[in-house]
Amino acid sequence: MIRTRIAPSPTGNLHIGTARTALFNYLFAKKMGGKFIVRIEDTDLERSSRKFEKDILAGLAWLSIEADESPVAGGKFGPYRQSERTETYRKNLEILLSGGLAFYCFHSQKELLEERESLMKSKKPPVHLCEYRNMGPQESEIFKEAKRDYIIRFKNHVGRQIFFHDLIRGDLTFESDLIGDFSIAKRIDIPLYNFAVVVDDETMQISHCIRGEDHLSNTPKQILLIEALGFKKPKYAHLPLILGLDRSKLSKRHGATSVGEYKEMGYLPEAMFNFMSLLGWNPGDDREILPKEELIKLFSLEKVQKSGAIFDINKLDWMNGEYIRRKSLAELSELSRPFLKNFLRGSKSKEHIEKILAVEQPRLKKLSDLPEKTDYFFKEPKYERGLLRWKKMTDDEISSSLNLAIGLLKENKSLEIEKLEKVFLEEAQKMGDRGLLFWPLRVALSGKEASAGPFEIIKILGIEKTAARLKYALKLFS
Repeated sequence: MIRTRIAPSPTGNLHIGTARTALFNYLFAKKMGGKFIVRIEDTDLERSSRKFEKDILAGLAWLSIEADESPVAGGKFGPYRQSERTETYRKNLEILLSGGLAFYCFHSQKELLEERESLMKSKKPPVHLCEYRNMGPQESEIFKEAKRDYIIRFKNHVGRQIFFHDLIRGDLTFESDLIGDFSIAKRIDIPLYNFAVVVDDETMQISHCIRGEDHLSNTPKQILLIEALGFKKPKYAHLPLILGLDRSKLSKRHGATSVGEYKEMGYLPEAMFNFMSLLGWNPGDDREILPKEELIKLFSLEKVQKSGAIFDINKLDWMNGEYIRRKSLAELSELSRPFLKNFLRGSKSKEHIEKILAVEQPRLKKLSDLPEKTDYFFKEPKYERGLLRWKKMTDDEISSSLNLAIGLLKENKSLEIEKLEKVFLEEAQKMGDRGLLFWPLRVALSGKEASAGPFEIIKILGIEKTAARLKYALKLFS
């Protein structure tokens, strides 16, 4: 059976890159009728936190990347936290140590750093071939007692080529001489990444290891460990990195990088799911708005690109807006509540909120824009009087325009909004420039340079409140 996994470290919030990797693992597993597993790599006890684990699991759940097995869902291959799998690592480390395939290294950090600097100065690969690699068990025990500062290393073979086929990048070859005797554990009960991931993938029967290309250098080390332990090698696929618009690796300087930040900014999970699925993959045609079920049906590793995937925030905004427009007003009202909470403490009815949302829905890019875009529906707008000026209008012309609008409202207050708009339009056409009437009218109602149209606003505010706002604007010129 196809079994894929994501194995995040709970040392920070769920990163967009990790979420995209999880998504591709999920899409592939579901397409192939397999299982998707989430396990937590928390052996770095100093930096790991249950707070971050909670954020990671919550972020995946928000995106609807559901795990078949995880610390929450459970499963027969658990535990799904590395910190709870110590005995499994110990047993496999002992196999390597007793078989002479791993050894204790007693070099200090200072010695290793000096060796690295010396090799680089001599323009040689900074590879550590350890002098302790052939030390016997009894002597090692003596050194362990005496030095106490040690790690466990894998005894690498010199002069060997390591081959593997990558499902995205094709056949790859690495030289063992450029790897050296690499570290696999701090202590017998504290495994390091390359060792722990090999043991976990084997014991959880992971069939495909789909991860970012930044893990490519780890793959030959893991293959050496797999062979030494007699494990079955999974199939590998290394995904392109996510890049900013400047084509450098995505980082904080490009904006938000965690899934939680995008949720707080008012992006919809469906839009994020769709957008991230296209970061390094495409369905083979020009379609961009694709529901989850369709993405699962279409996904294939063969169509994953090798080059970096550009994170285009403008495209995400467009896509999020498309998903917002597909929501019913009732759905949008519920989704908007956390963003409008400061305005909803009064007695505004659900119907009133939906009317306001109906005005903004066609133009909305993300939900966090709602407070700034709709505040004038909930409170009186504040603005500089100069904002009422259309082009080169004089103060007298602005006053005349506002007076005309007030008069038209008073004379036609019983008309339906559509008919009232027609009356205003006829007057505006007489003036030769519609902006001379409509710009001061709209700004007086919204207090903004850009907003919904004046008659969309009037329909919600009502004639009386509209007239009051026009009179307030007029006072600014008295």
